[in-house]
Amino acid sequence: MCGIVGLFLKSPALEPQLGALLADMLEVMTGRGPDSAGFAVYGAGDPGRLKLTLRGGDLTMIAQALGDVASAEVRDTHMVLSVPRQDEERVGAWLAANRPDVVVTGAGQRIELYKEVGLPAQVARRFGLDSMSGTHGIGHTRMATESAVTTDGAHPFSTGQDQCLVHNGSLSNHRSLRRMLEPQGIRFATDNDSEVAAGYLTWKMREGASLAQALEASLDDLDGFFTFVVGTESGFAVLRDPISCKPAVMAETDDYVAFGSEYRALAGLPGIEGARVFEPEPARVYAWERH
Repeated sequence: MCGIVGLFLKSPALEPQLGALLADMLEVMTGRGPDSAGFAVYGAGDPGRLKLTLRGGDLTMIAQALGDVASAEVRDTHMVLSVPRQDEERVGAWLAANRPDVVVTGAGQRIELYKEVGLPAQVARRFGLDSMSGTHGIGHTRMATESAVTTDGAHPFSTGQDQCLVHNGSLSNHRSLRRMLEPQGIRFATDNDSEVAAGYLTWKMREGASLAQALEASLDDLDGFFTFVVGTESGFAVLRDPISCKPAVMAETDDYVAFGSEYRALAGLPGIEGARVFEPEPARVYAWERH
């Protein structure tokens, strides 16, 4: 099952509504995945600073320990820690040495990534998704059919700065891919096959591929059935495998591009009655970039 959604805004006038629109889309998909939920939002960012979304306990103590170099905003079990880019390695080393219990769910100039066990509406409310603004975002509701219901297993997965992925489907060769990617420096925190897909895209883009090129290459290198929605600092993309057994629908207007596992996730969007609504074709990359 599982349900995935994505929203890429073309109109700056809608940016203050990004979180509220995404929250509604995510809640509609509850029936496809009531176990856990998560979302990533691309909001404002400073080129000179790095955002780290952390998950764990006693998070306020981290900002205090790092001193004036860091600023932080706590949202329930997560915290967005902002640090100067030149301090990235030092902060990472400090976290590894002093707070190995803390999970870094996402990192980058613009991304904030939140996920927890619970219904999508509950998760969105806990983290204040309604109040978040930005240019684009993706979300996932999970039904854990092959693993335990845990926050670690919830989507999205992020394996590179300002990059994240949500996935509906299953990969059959994720173990062999993991063995290939780990010597390339791609790190994994879970056994989830979706995290391996995210790591594969990180590796391809690190090697010089664009997001669209990395997704095109995945059609040859990933075995299984899948629908991916991917976010980067400036982009948003969708890809279905050549068989495309998982449901998917998209809508595009002059103001936005939206994706949902079912049309009902899109039905509440402004101007949907005038949108071009279509089913994304198998094995075709759909990608948009901010300019």
